[in-house]
Amino acid sequence: MVSTSKNHPFDKLTPDFIMDAVESQGYHCDCRILTLNSYENRVYQVGIEDRQPLIAKFYRPKRWSDAQILEEHDFTLELAQHELPVIAPLRNADKKTLHQYKGFRFSLSVCQGGHSPELDNLEHLLVIGRLLGRIHLIGAGKPFRKRPVLNSHNFGHECVAFITENFIPVEYRESYQTLTRDLLQQIDERFSRFGAISHIRVHGDCHNGNMLWRDDAPHFVDFDDARMAPAIQDLWMLLSGPEDQQRRQLDKILTGYEQFFDFNLAELQLIEPLRTLRMLHYSAWLAKRWDDPAFPRTFPWFNSMQYWGEHILELREQLAALQEPPLQF
Repeated sequence: MVSTSKNHPFDKLTPDFIMDAVESQGYHCDCRILTLNSYENRVYQVGIEDRQPLIAKFYRPKRWSDAQILEEHDFTLELAQHELPVIAPLRNADKKTLHQYKGFRFSLSVCQGGHSPELDNLEHLLVIGRLLGRIHLIGAGKPFRKRPVLNSHNFGHECVAFITENFIPVEYRESYQTLTRDLLQQIDERFSRFGAISHIRVHGDCHNGNMLWRDDAPHFVDFDDARMAPAIQDLWMLLSGPEDQQRRQLDKILTGYEQFFDFNLAELQLIEPLRTLRMLHYSAWLAKRWDDPAFPRTFPWFNSMQYWGEHILELREQLAALQEPPLQF
């Protein structure tokens, strides 16, 4: 099992460093810094003299290229220009949104309050559906050129290979390899039977933690995982509970969604394959970040014998789910 490193680039993000970076963009900090709940990157609320605080986002080194980050910025700015409630990066005096400071890339945005929406509230889902329809209408207007496409290769095969080679305990290796081989075969066959998938620019990580509810409307934050994917990628994570409950939820979402953008009901076949890929990707994401001290501290249950045993059990259940008929609507 891979051990953690004592030193990590994010260790350099001391309060003084953070304030110096923000002040390099012409602001005057008031020495108030609040660390926000983010692990892939580092995000802080930074107090600014005589005005509202700002959000400073420091990007994980080597994850995205500058061009990929700027594509995300351009997408959110495009959405904001259409008056959609998304949190877009601020431009500086030179019209730049991505800044450099002593080896780190960072962006600044306004501080937006709010709370997570209630996904068991059908009226909330109706409003979220409307917003997602508007986002996808714009997202379908042109493709990302630099950001990846969500597929079984980068969210499945590569993740399984990394776990197999670096993390899975020897006691579980054979079970994991056999099970993931069957899962990926099922996913690849499902995608192949589906045929040509319409990929559009999507949020990519559309759960309620990435939405702030205020003024009776959702505000989307954190487009860091934006990529090319089928529209259903931004819808399926809003569904929960037994099938009849999911149908009611989906009815509300699509009632709002289709006021702005047509949804291809055939994409419901992709829900379980996408859910499976997310599960495989999530374990590999934790593994790839295990040298970041924040991860063992925040996810102490990961990389234990108990975790891998439970993970394999969940994957077995997911294999059964893949063999069930897709959600009917």
